[in-house]
Amino acid sequence: MPKKICTFCGRSEKDVRLLISGLNGFICDDCAQQAHEIVLSAMAKNDGSKGSKPAEFKKVPKPKEIKDYLDQYIIGQDEAKRYLSVSVYNHYKRLMQPQDESGVEIEKSNIIMVGSTGTGKTLLARTIAKLLEVPFTIVDATVFTEAGYVGEDVESILSRLLQVADYDVEKAERGIVFIDEIDKIARKSDNPSITRDVSGEGVQQGLLKLLEGTMVNVPPKGGRKHPDQDYIHVNTSNILFICGGAFDGIERKIAQRLNTHTVGYNSVQNLRHIDKEDMMKYILPQDLKSFGLIPEIIGRLPVLTYLNPLDKEALRRILSEPKNSIVKQYQKLFEMDGIKLTFADETLDFIVEKAVEYKLGARGLRSIVESIMIDAMFEIPSKRQKTFTVTLDYAKAQLDKSRL
Repeated sequence: MPKKICTFCGRSEKDVRLLISGLNGFICDDCAQQAHEIVLSAMAKNDGSKGSKPAEFKKVPKPKEIKDYLDQYIIGQDEAKRYLSVSVYNHYKRLMQPQDESGVEIEKSNIIMVGSTGTGKTLLARTIAKLLEVPFTIVDATVFTEAGYVGEDVESILSRLLQVADYDVEKAERGIVFIDEIDKIARKSDNPSITRDVSGEGVQQGLLKLLEGTMVNVPPKGGRKHPDQDYIHVNTSNILFICGGAFDGIERKIAQRLNTHTVGYNSVQNLRHIDKEDMMKYILPQDLKSFGLIPEIIGRLPVLTYLNPLDKEALRRILSEPKNSIVKQYQKLFEMDGIKLTFADETLDFIVEKAVEYKLGARGLRSIVESIMIDAMFEIPSKRQKTFTVTLDYAKAQLDKSRL
């Protein structure tokens, strides 16, 4: 009887755990395992050569559905919400675009939001992150420096996105990144400097390829790059970038372009009526260039939208209407101690007046309410009190006491 040996490796039956018989030969369990891995690897390469498959989502929210969701948490800012909703929806559609013969390839539309502090730029980003099924991260542009200097390289944006995606590169490559405080990396003067603008123009140039789409080497654990370390290769072509910034003082640039003044009388040459209370609505890409963003980065952020400054009516609604409004948050805190908290209407009006006076936007509301409530939060949980009403006199007395 002939000796049974593996046709692939030549080992005999007694040298292996299992020998599988075929028509004209045998294969051992080790060779079968290796063959299985070779087949999987070949199939993966073939799939990759045919182009990446479009991403699949259970339910893609339509622009109106995205805006309706944002309306539950953010008061006003309809213009910015519409731009943001359409951009995010188009991002989903772009990811699901099938490979067809027409050759039409949808390019991504990165977006830049301009608005004074406390108008809701970061809140819009945080709220939309709750809704999405794609990895989403918020990064701060103020920490970035040119490569080689103390600070973070622009590639750290992608290492944070990878962390959110549990280091699934394919998943991270279809994510959304919100870059906050983009105005803080503006060029310090309009003339190119002979010295390095370490945290300004140099960072903008570092962001160019990232925004447009390129293969980036990302350090696996974040931090700085080293010559000998292994990198994770991330393609940014399908990552949507949303930028936001206060651009403090850009109203003067807009006023100069419109040939008018932010204070004083209208120019005689200025024929149309200009709303000096809300200059942001007239913003154009050339105003961003005047402020200090380089033309190349403005070109890679084709969608420009603005956020309105908050008036008394908007601040009053922000105080009590959204799902996670400031009033509801404090009521929830007191409810956890079994206390029912109420605010008198005139107290809310007083808080709004003070917020307008301080010019801090919606953030000012929080600091004022905190100053009013600090004594109550300290004393009442120790008492047997079941209700507490914040009256106008109490609010005024607390603010006077806090010297806010």
